[in-house]
Amino acid sequence: MKMLWVALVLIICFSPLNVFGGCVKGDCMNGQGTFVYADGEKYVGQFRDGKMQGKGTLTSPDGAKYVGEFRDNMMNGQGILVRPNGVKYVGQFNNNKLCGKGTLTSPGGKKLVGEFKDGEFVGR
Repeated sequence: MKMLWVALVLIICFSPLNVFGGCVKGDCMNGQGTFVYADGEKYVGQFRDGKMQGKGTLTSPDGAKYVGEFRDNMMNGQGILVRPNGVKYVGQFNNNKLCGKGTLTSPGGKKLVGEFKDGEFVGR
């Protein structure tokens, strides 16, 4: 039984971080910290009550990157989102969706400038 316990402790201690996820630097409860999620996403920024809250950067394993404001673990407020395919959005977010004034730029340079609602362009 003792050997099983020792083996379990060694597995937990030496497993790669991305298997479990967790706070790797700073204060991820109420302060500034770095948190790596089990799926490989990485958040560097402000936390309140253990949630992404305030300014921060969220990077996905696929190369997507959001730099901006968070509220209750969601993109809320002003921010910049760049997708791996080169699409870039600069503007307002509400509950992880494009919402409000913003500019969406395609990899070829074409732009949509105006109002977005629930992730969709609704006009100038």
